[in-house]
Amino acid sequence: MQRYLVARLLILFCLLLSAVPATQAQPAVVRSAEVVLHEDGWRLDADIDFELNPQLRQAVERGLPLHFAAEVEIDRPRWWWFDDAVVRAERLWSISYNALLRQWRVSTGGLALPVASLDEALALVRHVGGWRIAPPDAFRPGSRYEGRVRLRLDVSQLSRPLQVNALNSSAWALATPWKPFTLQVPDDAGAPPPAKGDEP
Repeated sequence: MQRYLVARLLILFCLLLSAVPATQAQPAVVRSAEVVLHEDGWRLDADIDFELNPQLRQAVERGLPLHFAAEVEIDRPRWWWFDDAVVRAERLWSISYNALLRQWRVSTGGLALPVASLDEALALVRHVGGWRIAPPDAFRPGSRYEGRVRLRLDVSQLSRPLQVNALNSSAWALATPWKPFTLQVPDDAGAPPPAKGDEP
C-alpha cells in the first residue's frame, strides 16, 4: 500500500512539473533577525518573506509534504586565523495536508500542530520566534560575533525519486540569501542587547 502511494505521488509530482510553467515570484528574503539572551540560553527571532509558486502549492495541496529548514551560523572573528565557529544550528518544519480529514498540519521539533489553512501553516514558518540556538555561556563577554541566518526548502527530505525531479526543477529552488547580523556581547553579559540585522 505504501509503495502504491509513493508511486502515485511520484507520477503526480512529475505531471505537475511538466504541466505548470515556471512563474516568477517575489524573491524570498529574511527581513529581520534578532538574538536575545534569556535565562535558558540565546534565542533567535526572525521574520522571513516568501511565497509558494503555483507548482509548490499544487504539490502540497495534493498531499506531498513540504519541508523547510532555517539555518543560523555565528562566528567569532579572528584576525590571526580562521574565524571561530561558535553556533551551527538548524530548525526543520514540515507542512502536510490530510485530504481525508481536510486538515493541515505543521510539524517541528517532534511536535505536530493542526492549522486551518495552508496560509496559516506558512505563517508559522515565516515568523521564527524564541528558537533556542545556544546555551547562556556560549559567547564571551566583551566579544563581537558575526552571524547569518537563512531559510530554504529542503528537498533532501523527499523520497529519492522525488529528489531527482525537484533538483532538476527551478520551481523547487526556494531559498533566501544569508541575512547577516552582528552580536556585540557586553562585558556584563547578564543582560546583553539584541543583535539585529539591517532591513534590506
